[in-house]
This record gives sequence, C-alpha cells and structure tokens, in this order.
Amino acid sequence: MTDAAKGRGDHLHRRAELLATILLAVAAVATAWSSYQSARWSGVQANDYSGASAARIESTRAATEAGQETQVDVLTFTQWVDAYAKGEKRLADFYYARFRPEFKPAVEAWVATRPLRTPGAPPSPFAMPRYRLAAKAEASARLAEAETTAAEAREANQRSDNYVLAVVLFAAALFFAGISTKLTMPRQRLAVLGLGYLLFLGTAVWLATFPVTVSV
Repeated sequence: MTDAAKGRGDHLHRRAELLATILLAVAAVATAWSSYQSARWSGVQANDYSGASAARIESTRAATEAGQETQVDVLTFTQWVDAYAKGEKRLADFYYARFRPEFKPAVEAWVATRPLRTPGAPPSPFAMPRYRLAAKAEASARLAEAETTAAEAREANQRSDNYVLAVVLFAAALFFAGISTKLTMPRQRLAVLGLGYLLFLGTAVWLATFPVTVSV
C-alpha cells in the first residue's frame, strides 16, 4: 500500500470515527427526548380518560335528576288536571302553586293555547318548547364533554405510541452507529453510517411534526 493510499485510508477512518461519534451522541439525545415525550403523553392520556370518566358520572347524575324532576312534573300535572276537571278549584290551585319553577312556564304556555277548544293544540305542557329541564341540558353537556375528552385521550395515546416508535427507530440508528465501529474497512463503515444517518434524519424530520408537552 502506497503512502497516499494509506493516508486516504486513515482519513476515511478518522472521518468514520467522527461521524459515528456524532450519530451516537445525537441519536442518544433524540432517544431520551422521545422516551420523555412518550411518558408525558401517556400521562396526558391517563388524565384525559379520568376527566372523561368524571364527566360521564356527572352526566348520569344529571340525567337521573332530570328523570326524577319529570316524574314530579307528571304527577303534579295529573293531579292538577284531575282536580280542574272535577271543578275543585281550591285543590287545583293547591297543585298549581306547587308546580316546579321550570315546569310552570310550560303549563302557562299550554293553557294559553286553549287546549280544550283549539284543534291541534299540544297534548300536554310536556310537548311545549318552553318545557326545559336544566338537569337534562347539563346531562347532555357533560356527555358531550366526556366524548370530547375521551377523543383527546385517544389522540394522546396515539402520540405516545408514535414517540415509542421514534425511540425504536433512533435505537436502530444507534445500532448502525455502534456496529460501524466494529468494521475495519473504511468504506464499509461509511456505508453503514450512511444507513444510520438516513434512518436518524428521516425519523427526526417525522419527529418534528409531533406536538410536545413539557412539565417544569
């Protein structure tokens, strides 16, 4: 081997050593960052699922409350109608005074339609637009919140999985960097390092599209 060829070999050897060291360093940092982000997004997922569960519990509670209030409204309305039909004004006024505040506007609107004289009038106050239950609206709102939060939890889970995949890919880049140091032929070392760098850069570009979460 001529001195010139030996010099070129030493130059390639040193270049390969430098490139391997750089790849080992940056891939190790990227692996640690991806592992941290995966753990963070797993925490976000757990918190979101917990929030979704709490919202569903609140929705069920509010729906149960709305059902109970509807039963009270039906019972008092039935008693009022019965007393009104029998001409027992005092008893009818007694029940009317005990209508729930949410129910009374619907009754008033229904009475205003003159249901006994007007064909096609709503059959009862429960069919009136003014019959609204705050508990029912709350149940729907909490259910929608639960669905939204659960969707966010599923998204956080996917992000965590993506970061885990990034860890695997960066680990593969580390493998190529490490195995290159075991090769004696400079060109072979550079070829293996090229694969490692290609894998690292491709993963890094993909990683740059990921959202991040940090805790101080």
